[in-house]
Amino acid sequence: MAQASFRAEQEAQRYAEHVRPINEMVDELSGTDRGWMPHVAPAHGGVHAPILSVLRDPGPKTMTGTGSGFLCVENDDPTAQTQMELMAMAGVATADITPWNAYPWYINAAPTPAQLDAGVDPLRRLVLLMPSLVVVVLQGGEAQSSWRRLTKRHPDVARRPRLVVTSYHPSRTALRTPDPEVRAARVRRREEAWREVGAAVADARSVQ
Repeated sequence: MAQASFRAEQEAQRYAEHVRPINEMVDELSGTDRGWMPHVAPAHGGVHAPILSVLRDPGPKTMTGTGSGFLCVENDDPTAQTQMELMAMAGVATADITPWNAYPWYINAAPTPAQLDAGVDPLRRLVLLMPSLVVVVLQGGEAQSSWRRLTKRHPDVARRPRLVVTSYHPSRTALRTPDPEVRAARVRRREEAWREVGAAVADARSVQ
């Protein structure tokens, strides 16, 4: 989002056909007492994406004013940069994914169990908006916890993707450990996970 022209394009296309259902849901959810929620950038695949990427909660660079106002791998922060690098390694394009969070409202903190519970219904609604969904990638413990909650409450919805892949969060925090072998293993798992994601999408496209 560093380029003003790209950011202006995203803002102009905020309700483009492929992201309109999602961003209208965001508008609805932002009108609750839980507060503000960023839109999904139209650079992403929206309802047509084969990949749903779930992280923990929206970061500071998603904020309107100080950031872009969008969930987007083009945001100007290290987590987004790592995400882009992993996707590029796996042959996954920006338009292949729709980004989301276990707790989709802005708190910039670890969600409580109650907040993770509150994030289940928005996640359920999002999955139902994505008829081309092939794989869900759950990055971090909170994302994985949110999917377990979804599976328990709505098993039919949780069965919609062909594959669910788990990995570590792409933030630097996920690599904070004094053990270099553990850190290296986490980096490898991130890469392996995205290769699994890319292979699943390629396989799905090969049989279309």
